[in-house]
This record gives sequence, structure tokens and C-alpha cells, in this order.
Amino acid sequence: MTQIQYDLPKPPKLGRDTLRVMPLGGLGEVGRNMTVYELNGKLLIVDCGVLFPEETQPGVDLILPDLSHILDRLDDVVAMVLTHGHEDHIGAVPYLLKRRPDIPIIGSQLTLALVEAKLQEHRIKAKSLAVVAGDVEDLKPFECEFVAVNHSIPDALAVFIRTTAGTVLHTGDFKMDQLPLDGRITDLRHFSRLGEEGVDLFLPDSTNAEVPGFTPTEKNIGGVLSSIFRDAPKRIIVASFSSHVHRVQQVIDAAAEHGRKVALVGRSMVRNMTIAEKLGYLQVPKNTLIDLKDVERYRDDEVVLMCTGSQGEPMAALSRMASGDHRVQIEEGDTIILASSLIPGNENSVFRIINGLLKLGANVIHKGNAKVHVSGHAAAGELLYCYNILEPEYVMPVHGEVRHLIANGKLAVQTGVPEENVLLGESGIVVDMKDHRAKIVGAVECGYVYVDGKSVGEITDQDLKDRRTLGEEGFVSIITVVDRRSKRVVAGPDIHARGVAEDDSVFKSITPKISSALEEALKEGGKAPSNHQLQQVVRRTMGQWIARKLRRKPMIIPVVVEAGKDK
Repeated sequence: MTQIQYDLPKPPKLGRDTLRVMPLGGLGEVGRNMTVYELNGKLLIVDCGVLFPEETQPGVDLILPDLSHILDRLDDVVAMVLTHGHEDHIGAVPYLLKRRPDIPIIGSQLTLALVEAKLQEHRIKAKSLAVVAGDVEDLKPFECEFVAVNHSIPDALAVFIRTTAGTVLHTGDFKMDQLPLDGRITDLRHFSRLGEEGVDLFLPDSTNAEVPGFTPTEKNIGGVLSSIFRDAPKRIIVASFSSHVHRVQQVIDAAAEHGRKVALVGRSMVRNMTIAEKLGYLQVPKNTLIDLKDVERYRDDEVVLMCTGSQGEPMAALSRMASGDHRVQIEEGDTIILASSLIPGNENSVFRIINGLLKLGANVIHKGNAKVHVSGHAAAGELLYCYNILEPEYVMPVHGEVRHLIANGKLAVQTGVPEENVLLGESGIVVDMKDHRAKIVGAVECGYVYVDGKSVGEITDQDLKDRRTLGEEGFVSIITVVDRRSKRVVAGPDIHARGVAEDDSVFKSITPKISSALEEALKEGGKAPSNHQLQQVVRRTMGQWIARKLRRKPMIIPVVVEAGKDK
């Protein structure tokens, strides 16, 4: 099946020795990756990440996987396996561990270090187990074997899950860079051994499934950065993900080559690179790193700033620099490098940042005009290699938008996987496997859980719609006092607007109409109208007038007060 299945029924009760696979995020979107495996009453979680909000979700800080399906079963979780240390795979871990702090966390050394630093901020002490490629952990009823894979962060691992129902290979994010900076390639020999053993269900990364050929090697970036650093006349500011150790390494190497000092900007950037250097994943030449507060001691052409904000995040360092709301002020002649790919949905935010930086006189370099970034995800050619090496019986593409999942499914079919064995769906799809045979059996609701400041899960889609209306159309409040005995308006309507019209005097012509509509409602026969009904009269009258006269649809907040009610 190479089309997404929708309108699936609720999954049936799970039978004995049947493995259930339930992605609660990461399918149909790039982010909040999380998959729950269930067998004989026990649960295994692979990854627990966040999704970053789009412009249509104002005020939202993060979006979590929908944990509602497992919250009453957290005591059944045997472990949480983390494939690597990117936020879209580990960012939601604290929110899950707040519910049960002693869930064992399993991952590589760097991944666990990044998670534990994050957990410290939430005052959670983790129970963790570090593993390396080749390790096998018995997490009854699951047996997990870990495989080295190459990605844009060191120490990434795929996990091979053996069960009585069959086997699953869950890649996490990966690519097949043959000349990686750290010399750690995706272990295709290990993949081959697993293929010979038998892979019943394969869950491969789909992000670059539409991209033909092979993802370029990370080493290509070093020479490009070096030439940019050589020619830049003033300061260089490089924006990247705060966990992209390889890119930071290349920036440090280029800076050292050309006699520049590097200052890390942003709390997450400083925290993650401090951890990476301490563990030996980041090599920093002596006297290269300086503190941000010491930057002014050096000439502009001796400085490189490494910051966050390559995706246009409003609170990240680069966004604040572009808006003039940061201690680092962009000056004419500065060189800005956006060293990352665009995550789908972030295009407008990033282009707005680029335009803002150009207006300030900076020279902006990005993937569109220079080879300053390569993806961390396998392209179509690499995925084809995987299918041919593993020869999986069933394929369930993960990690990507709908177009990526479908493209990945088509690649599987090209290599001989039967079309009916390609299991496509969005987050919430449920796949059951018994006796090495897998099929889609239904779906569970998998909504967004919004983090808004200290609020988690309390913001609804209606709240976001209201915020968009306020931001795009403005609001109007109308305060009116009525006397129910005389059935008249005795004060108001007083109209106050924001973001709707240049001058509130434009509303003078509607105030008598609101009064007339209210008095007509009060004088109608039958049961006296409630305050809510009177407010609806005001909202309807004002809404129709604004739509006709001003061509706007603002949020309208009517307040009707009864005269003398408290006496």
C-alpha cells in the first residue's frame, strides 16, 4: 500500500504474543518522534521528542507527543530507548519522566549526557544505562541490539528489537556518509547480519526519501567555511542547531585556521558544546574559545559567534539579533551563515530573518546560495541500499511528512517489497505483528499537546484560533448597560478597538444600531432574554457591520451589564 490510510477504526484488544507498534508522533510531520512497542502487557518506548511550533501556533513553545494513551500504563514501561540527542527525539523526555521518574533511559554516552543536562533543569534524576554499538540488552519481553549509524550528531544508534512475535529494525535518523568527520559510519555489515537473521518490520527515516542519489559528505562543508572565513571582512556569525556538534567542530576548525576566536551564544549552545567537549566529541584548539563578554576585546575580523536560531525561532539568538533585541548588534559588513536545512513549515520565519539581516547591511550566506550545510538524513539512493541489504518483509516509513512517507514506501516497492507490505499512516496508526506477519489494525487519536510557558496540555486549538484572530484581525469590546424594567439601554454602547481601525470614531454610526437591537430584544414578548443572549445580539450586530464596512473579522467581546442588579 503506497497511499496513506485514513479513517481507521479503533484498534482491537491486543492478543497474547502479538507485538503492537504505535507511533505517537513523527509520522506526517518532522518532529515529536515517539514510538511505543507493546507485547504481553509490557511497553518499550523508542524516542520521545518535541515538534517546534509554526506561525499558526502563536505563543506555543513546544509541541509534545500525545501521551494520553500510555499515561495510565507507565508502570508497564520497561525502558525508553533514545536513538540520538536531537530535540525532536529527546525534547519531551522530561515531560514523560515527570509522570514516572524511574523509567530506565537507554542510549549512547552523548545522548544520555544531553538528556541528563536537560533533566537537571527540571530537577529530575534519571535512571540511565549507556550502551555502545553491538550491545544487546534484555528488556523482557524485548531484546534490543544497538547498531552504529551516522547522523549530524555523534553517537547515533539504530535499535534492532527481537520479540516472540517477530523482529523490528528502528533506524532513528541516519545517513550513509562514507567520510564522516568522526570516522563513525553507518555499520552496513551489522545491517547485513541483521538482514540474514531476518528483519520482519523495518522503520526507516523518510526525511530525504524524495531526494535522489546520495547525501553529500560532511567534509565538503569544511572547505566552503574556510573560504568564507578567509574573505569575511568583519565579524562572522554562524547559526546552527545547538546540538550539531559536527557543524560547530567545522566552525571552530575554520576559525582556528584563520586566527579567529569563537564565542558560543545561547544557553543551549553553551551547555551542549560544553558537554561534547568534556566527553571528547568536540576538539577545541587551545585559546580558540572565548566568553561572549570578552568579544569586545578583539577586532571584528578576529571574532566568530556561534549561535542558535537557524530555523527562525523567535526567541533564539539570531532572531533577536535581527530584531535588535540582543546584546550582539548586527553591523554593516558582518557575515551571517545559516548552517542548516530548512525544517518544513519554518520557511517564512527563516526568510523573514534573512531579509531583516540584509536590511541591516549584513552578508547572509545560506544553503540556497552556498554549500554551508549537508543533510543528516539518507537520500533515496542510500535507502535503496538499505532495502537491498536488509530485505525486510514489511516496511513502515517513519520520520517525515506525508510526501516523504509515500516516497519512501515507493522506494521499498522498487526493491521488491510487496506493495501490500508497505504500511503507511500518520501518527496514531497501530500496526500489530504476530508470527512474523504485520498489518495495520486501526488508529488512536493523536492530537497535539502544547507547552505554553508553564502550561502543558491546557492550550486548545480553539485558543490558538483566538490568538491568530487577535494577531491578524484585532479585537473590539462593546460595553453596554441595560435596564430590564424600562427595557432600555441606559449607558453605552462604549466601543474600544485594537488593530481594527485607525480611529474609534469610525464606530459612531453603529452605536445607535446596537442600542436599537438590544432594546428590540428586551421588548420582545415571551421569556426575557438572558445576558448571554443579549451579548449575542451585540456580537451579531457588530460583526455584520464590521464585515460589511471594514472587511474585517476581529474578535468581538460584548459585555452587557444590568443597571441596579446588585442593589
